[in-house]
Amino acid sequence: MVAPPQSPSPPQIFDREKLVARRQAFARHYQDYDFLRARVSSDLETRVADTPRIFETALELGGADGGLSETLLGQNRTRSVTVADTAEAFLDAARARGLEAVYADPEALPFEAERFDLIVSPLILHWVNDLPGALVQIRKALKPDGLFLGALLGAGTLAELREVMSEAESELTGGLSPRLSPLPGLRDMAGLLQRAGFALPVVDRDTVTVRYRAPEGLFRDLKGMGERAAFLRGVSRPLPRRVLHRAMDLYRERFSDPDGRVRATFEIVHLSGWAPAPGQPTPLKPGSAKVSMAEAVKRAGQSDG
Repeated sequence: MVAPPQSPSPPQIFDREKLVARRQAFARHYQDYDFLRARVSSDLETRVADTPRIFETALELGGADGGLSETLLGQNRTRSVTVADTAEAFLDAARARGLEAVYADPEALPFEAERFDLIVSPLILHWVNDLPGALVQIRKALKPDGLFLGALLGAGTLAELREVMSEAESELTGGLSPRLSPLPGLRDMAGLLQRAGFALPVVDRDTVTVRYRAPEGLFRDLKGMGERAAFLRGVSRPLPRRVLHRAMDLYRERFSDPDGRVRATFEIVHLSGWAPAPGQPTPLKPGSAKVSMAEAVKRAGQSDG
């Protein structure tokens, strides 16, 4: 007999041990570098509040110090919540708030199937090697009709830095090496949610522009947030200092505002999907509409008249 073809394993790009170490460093100086996560947490709070439902059991994946979880409990949006993270300093901080906290890598969730009614994930999923697999695990951990709300950095993030780093390296060395993490686009995420088996998937984005006195300030923030590239050994070559200096010069030339400050763009992709359940509304199949768009517009105009 011929063995069935095996699905290719996802490429391993990120060093998990390096990511954990950087997450731990982020935890030690969290209050100094939490501005992006605070914005995302506020958006997730609003999205949960807009759902006319109280969730019995919730999971915050990449929960940091548990601030978002504490808010959801305080607003009576959930009866119980589990904070999951890979940094022990974050887990200790969540426990100090009186929250249940467990170590959990997004690529290998330790939870049984159908455990949670709600899973929220703020700014952690762009660091997984197998994003489709991680989404499948999240969907399986949800009870039927459970809700997933996630946010991750998208392909438009640090477009300015990507441009100048690529140009400087190509100009000075004649080649390119990965310098910034690959990030998914909006269309990619919509397809991945469907592929993972979520019902009623929705994807949208929030573009945030942060301004700095100099490009070096952006580098400090990326390091403080644990958002520097964490490639496995051999994926990227060491960055020559002359390339970095040239990139910073290009950054100042191209992305400075009249006051001299430079801009950095962060694209936050928001995800929403439901675990399938009987009785859920489903979108109509293409071509199944009873009235054409032209007729609907015509009727609307007559109604307005």
